[in-house]
Amino acid sequence: MSSAITTGGAFDDMFSAGSGRFVGSDGQFEHLAVRQWAGDTDQADRQLFTERCTGRTLDIGCGPGRLVGDLVARGIPALGIDVSLEAVRRTRVRGAMAVQVDVFDDVPWPGRWDHALLADGNIGIGGHPVRLLARVRDLVSPGGTVLAEVSPEGVGIVRDTRRLWVEGQYSPPFEWAVVGLDAITDVARAADLAVRDVSTHDDRHVVTLGRAED
Repeated sequence: MSSAITTGGAFDDMFSAGSGRFVGSDGQFEHLAVRQWAGDTDQADRQLFTERCTGRTLDIGCGPGRLVGDLVARGIPALGIDVSLEAVRRTRVRGAMAVQVDVFDDVPWPGRWDHALLADGNIGIGGHPVRLLARVRDLVSPGGTVLAEVSPEGVGIVRDTRRLWVEGQYSPPFEWAVVGLDAITDVARAADLAVRDVSTHDDRHVVTLGRAED
């Protein structure tokens, strides 16, 4: 018999187990690349994210810290944030800084980050990508950039209520979103951001966003 657990606890269990999946409102499931997230950065990670960061970087939804760990190893000041205490613990084991906090709560040093990362579909956090990007816009400094991973062309915007399934247990439902390349320009504009660049590597797509007035 499955039983409900908290969302944060579900993500803790997912990182401990090394596996998990999203379950949509229609019952369809999506396996999550937990072991990949817990590993080291690959060429795509470095080309799309870490090698493009030259100053203070905030990794939003950092998971076990592969990106923020790589940044710190390269001498880039960086901080990971995540709602999962286990994710924060694993990031710290890598020698990187991380705190357990929701992006919509009191994030350290707002307005002082040169770069903010939304990797691995984290543009979907909260289920309202315009609201999320507007929040992240306030976290980066004037002239700063947001590096956001998006889905391929033709996806548009998909908003859904999902649950996390880990080892026979469901998390409570939470809002999530998917944003495709064909939709990101309009989503960014609504958040007073503009698309500066689009990079693709190994079928992954990352847009560089900056403040519209910069």
